[in-house]
Amino acid sequence: MAVSRPPSIRSILNHGQPGDAVMANGWVRSKRVLKGFAFLDLNDGSSMQGLQVVLDEALPAFAAQLNQLGTGASVTVHGDLVASQGKNQRIELKATSLQVWGTADPQTYPLQKKRHSFEFLRTIAHLRSRTNTLGAVFRVRNACSHAIHQFFQEQGFLWVHTPIITHGDCEGAGEQFSVTALDLHHLPLTAQQSIDWSQDFFGQPTYLTVSGQLEAEIMAMAFTHVYTFGPTFRAENSNTSRHLAEFWMVEPEMAFCNLQGDMDWAESFLKFVFRQVLEQCADDFEFFNQRIDSTVLETAQLIIDQPFERMTYTEAINRLEQCDRSFEFPVAWGIDLQSEHERYLTEDLVKRPVIVTDYPKDIKAFYMRLNEDLKTVAAMDILVPKIGELVGGSQREERLEVLQARMQETNLPGEDYWWYLDLRRYGTVPHAGFGLGFERLVQFMTGMQNIRDVIPFPRTPMSADF
Repeated sequence: MAVSRPPSIRSILNHGQPGDAVMANGWVRSKRVLKGFAFLDLNDGSSMQGLQVVLDEALPAFAAQLNQLGTGASVTVHGDLVASQGKNQRIELKATSLQVWGTADPQTYPLQKKRHSFEFLRTIAHLRSRTNTLGAVFRVRNACSHAIHQFFQEQGFLWVHTPIITHGDCEGAGEQFSVTALDLHHLPLTAQQSIDWSQDFFGQPTYLTVSGQLEAEIMAMAFTHVYTFGPTFRAENSNTSRHLAEFWMVEPEMAFCNLQGDMDWAESFLKFVFRQVLEQCADDFEFFNQRIDSTVLETAQLIIDQPFERMTYTEAINRLEQCDRSFEFPVAWGIDLQSEHERYLTEDLVKRPVIVTDYPKDIKAFYMRLNEDLKTVAAMDILVPKIGELVGGSQREERLEVLQARMQETNLPGEDYWWYLDLRRYGTVPHAGFGLGFERLVQFMTGMQNIRDVIPFPRTPMSADF
């Protein structure tokens, strides 16, 4: 059964014609009062542009309602569309009736008709989505989410919901949030005076997950092509503009796939998402290009049109050592590439995205497939201008004995990963996958400088207010 609802302001602006009788809901962005008339800029979040509403003093309770219509007030307007006499607008709504739902005191309403800093807006995260910039960010975020699902669904992937609570540590980094039902003021202790986890809800230590990859591998061994898209968590005490404690990850996993296929999937995926979002959010991209970063449109077109450069880690190190740039972090084979190295490769050397492959095994996770040189693994990172690493992936180690040896090297207890090893005992196949930090993708798309401004309610050290 179709749901009947009034059209969005975006729909009215795009499809409404003079003479149409419409109802519009929204929040007042601004008000101008002239002799006998008032003009409201009404916005419902569906588009960058608001709908101009014309109020005539002949309206019932005109004067009383006018006093209630400060910035931030919420209203329903009935009226007729008319051709607009003003610039930059095709139509406007001449009101025949007006319902004021909620007022906003102009003396205390935090969003005034002026430019606010993003730092200030983070302190009012319950209201900042009403601004032009954050409204555009979250429309792009929504379109990006839709495009991600569209790509994988059209390619025959199965969306799987991997657990948020986990016993293991996929990355081996140890920066995890603990999950417990124990009374923290009266912790049960063993005879050795350590916490007795057997009395906890799950009977063992558990954590918020840093990745759904290992569980996605399980599902790929039954469904061939799967992907996860959900929240992940990292208890890293970092206050940089690139890190969050709670963030969303996209993680596809493909059976019967090697590193070459992994790179091809990842590149095709990024091109598809950029193309779809650029088409759906053209006005928002134009806004970002004008107000945030003048290269946003150029960068999006570069992702869509240009093939990604591909080079090995060893080649990348050689290029960095040969350049005339002085880096804060010294360059040598075996280092983990820093953001300054990644940005040099993409912004100065090749001037487009770069896929770096075959990293030293000592700086990568235990599950990545060991190469024949026994020094590197079949890993790949996609590096992009301004951000650095956007995608990280690898061919997974499908050989049981090699995987067990790698786990011993990295001091991972085999008994905790018995089920992961079973995947190599029963019908193992070459398989690969990658992970994309969703907020980092939105940050890259929009040109926003701080990752805290591309998620509605950022979770960072000492900050979980909303």
